[in-house]
Amino acid sequence: MLNKVILMGRLTADPELRQTPSNVSTCRFTVACDRNFVSQGQERQADFITVVAWRQQAEFISRYFRKGSMIVVEGNLRTGSYNDKKYPDVKHYTTEVYADQVYFGESKKSSEGGNYSENRNFQVPHQEATAPKSSSPELAIGNLNEFEQIIGNDNDGDGLPF
Repeated sequence: MLNKVILMGRLTADPELRQTPSNVSTCRFTVACDRNFVSQGQERQADFITVVAWRQQAEFISRYFRKGSMIVVEGNLRTGSYNDKKYPDVKHYTTEVYADQVYFGESKKSSEGGNYSENRNFQVPHQEATAPKSSSPELAIGNLNEFEQIIGNDNDGDGLPF
C-alpha cells in the first residue's frame, strides 16, 4: 500500500510554531495550489490544503518560510473526524497532509523579484527527535562542505564522468 502526496504551492499565512505539552514542536499551515485547468473566461482556481509538520520539519518551516513563500511538501494523506460540540449530531471530516520532507520552491532572489531563474531545493535532513537543537542554518539544509568534486574521464564529450 502506498500513501504519498507531493504538493507545490504558496503559504497562505505565516506558519506558527507551537509546542505540545511534552515540548514537541508542531506547525500547521495552508498551501494554496493552483489547478492546472482554467475554464475559458474564468479565473484560475486553487485548492487550499492543510499541512502538518512535526519536530525539526516544523522548526525549519517556521524559521525559513513566510506568507507567500513557494514550498514543496512531500508527505502522506491523513483523514479524521470529530463531532461538533455545538451540534452533537453533526460529524465533521478532516483531510490533512503530514509532511515528511519540505523543500524551497524557489530561490530567495527569485522570491524577492529578481531575475534569478535557477531553482535550488534544499532538503531538511532526517534527524531523530533526540538530536540536539541548533540555530545553525547549515544543520537545517545539510553540510554541503562534505561533498567533493568528481573529475571523470570525458571520453564521450558529454561532460559526464561516467
